[in-house]
This record gives sequence, structure tokens and C-alpha cells, in this order.
Amino acid sequence: CATNFAEAASAAGTDRIVYLGGLGEDRDELSEHLRSRREVERILGDGDPALTTLRAAIIIGGGSASFEVVAGLARRLPVMVTPKWVDTLCQPIAIADVVAYLAGVLDVPETAGETFEIGGPEVLTYAEILRRTRRQLGGGLRIVRVPVLSPELSARWLRLVTDVNPYLARSLVEGLRNTVIVEDDRIRELVPIELTPFELGVARALTESRNAEASRLSALPGVSP
Repeated sequence: CATNFAEAASAAGTDRIVYLGGLGEDRDELSEHLRSRREVERILGDGDPALTTLRAAIIIGGGSASFEVVAGLARRLPVMVTPKWVDTLCQPIAIADVVAYLAGVLDVPETAGETFEIGGPEVLTYAEILRRTRRQLGGGLRIVRVPVLSPELSARWLRLVTDVNPYLARSLVEGLRNTVIVEDDRIRELVPIELTPFELGVARALTESRNAEASRLSALPGVSP
């Protein structure tokens, strides 16, 4: 847990901790998942090592739970019946850019003890994220909006059409109510990097996913590459 990590880092004489948290305004009604990540920030910040926190929205890349849900929906559904959260604004960021920021802050002493917001070059609605991801897969997407769809029903729907676990499905749906865009872009001057375009980030992520699946299948007995 975070407390054990902070104590171990202090005992080892660690100078810096860099933590990747979730983007979202503290004044918003945060999801349980995001509240827990804020608590981790607080615990790590109370330790002896200087803490640098980077907060991101959807990370476009393999292993990102949010993107795996997006990709799963885009692969399976040419038509989606969705609540109004599909029009919420989000600022997704490619995983390569996240890694560049995580490594880059270590070379900039001024980032110690600070919290930064990181995002990609475009602000998109979730509807546009879904459409453009499906386009990368070679298909079109029609979205039908409905006025009312409770978080519980939305989470059940996600569990039916994707492989996401129940807790994560509910957490993701709760988080979709709030806009998650960069309001403070100080990091752009301190760690200047060339941000990856959304389409390129998605293309790379989908390729990585296909390659990982091919490797997994080839490792099964009796399955040829």
C-alpha cells in the first residue's frame, strides 16, 4: 500500500518519488477510484522524499484500463446507445508522452514537490474518441443518445460488452461525468516534448494490442504463429 511504500522510500533515503495520478478537479464529485488516487498522493506527499505528481486523463496505450474499454467498445459495437456522458470533454494522452514526462521531470529540479497536469494535443468528447478509434479499426460508429441511463446501468452495459471487471466498470462510469482537461500546462515549459497526435497514439496502441494477442496465442500448445 501507499503507506508502506512511503515508509520504505524514506528508510532507503530516496530523494524523489514520481507518481502518476488521475486528472480531475478536486471540486468535482470525484469517483471512488479517483478519490483513492488522491489519497495515495496525500500519503506519498507526507513522506520524506520530494513528491512529483503527474495527473493524466485517458492514457492511450496497452495496459491502460480506460483505453482497453474504449477499444473494446469500438471493436464490438457499430451502434451505441449511450447517456449524455459521451459529450463530456477529455484530453487523452499517448503512453509514449506519459513516459517522456515521467522521465523528464527527474531532470528538472523545479518539479520536486509539485503537481502537474498532462494531456495530449487535442481535447475531444468521449463520443469523438470512440468514433475515431473505431475508424482506426476500419469501421463507422453511430451513437444514439438517451436522456437517462443511471451509472449502475451504464456499468452493467460496459461489463456486458467489454472484459472490464465490475469495480472498474463502475469507477470508469462515475468518472465520465466530469470534464478532464488540462487547466494548468506549466509542464509544457519545464519538460518540452512533442506531443503524439491522437490518431497516431491509437494506431500504435492497437498494433501493440494485436501483437500481444498474437504472442499470447502462439504460446498456447498446438497453436502455430
